[in-house]
Amino acid sequence: GRLDLHGMTQAEAHPALEDFLEWAQANAKRCVIVITGKGLRADGRIGVLRTMVPRWLNDAPNRDRIIAFNHAQPKDGGEGALYVLLKKRP
Repeated sequence: GRLDLHGMTQAEAHPALEDFLEWAQANAKRCVIVITGKGLRADGRIGVLRTMVPRWLNDAPNRDRIIAFNHAQPKDGGEGALYVLLKKRP
């Protein structure tokens, strides 16, 4: 499973992430990719989604679905994407 959040606002991305993780766990997905984009701005700041998605993954109800998450390999987006390892559905 893969969720691409490019071009979404925080208000759009947060519920999309929760819905995607719920769907992925319900469909027995164990490892999914969440694409935030690298979000590197000219002034050196990092994009909002790249900053917020890890926070959202650590918040309820997402935290209860997740074993771990980490930046993706360069071929899958590197720091602009996250691998998310999901728990088996209870």
